[in-house]
Amino acid sequence: MKAETVEVVTDETRETLKHMVEVMDAMPGYGLAAPQIGILQRLAVVDCSTERGQSVKLINPMIEQASDELFEWNEASPNLPGVSAKIKRPAGVVVAFTDIDGNSVSEEFTDLWATSVQHQIDHLDGKMFFDRLSRTRRQMLLKKVRKASR
Repeated sequence: MKAETVEVVTDETRETLKHMVEVMDAMPGYGLAAPQIGILQRLAVVDCSTERGQSVKLINPMIEQASDELFEWNEASPNLPGVSAKIKRPAGVVVAFTDIDGNSVSEEFTDLWATSVQHQIDHLDGKMFFDRLSRTRRQMLLKKVRKASR
């Protein structure tokens, strides 16, 4: 489902983002979008640093610019354990978002950071990584998911 725009950054918003970082750090992966934990707000966190602790908290993120160069990564989601697919996305993106202090920010992300940010924005738009696959590859992946869930 599509997430709702956050109109005002509140203490509750900041607490939700803090909780999201904790959840992200407790699982494998490089990011988390609020809808993945049942919160339909345009909130996401990303941390692709090798040591963690460098998370970026994004409120109402929107891609402003994307590179023509592509970066391929084997994407997955904790919502579909054990399922992944190689996805090609722009290697660099400029993303406009609101920070935890309510300031409008525009930041450039590259390579894995760019992939993770785009992956989270897809979740906020009600999409999953497999929506970027060809129809045949998507059907094969979903068949694997159904088989694994039995």
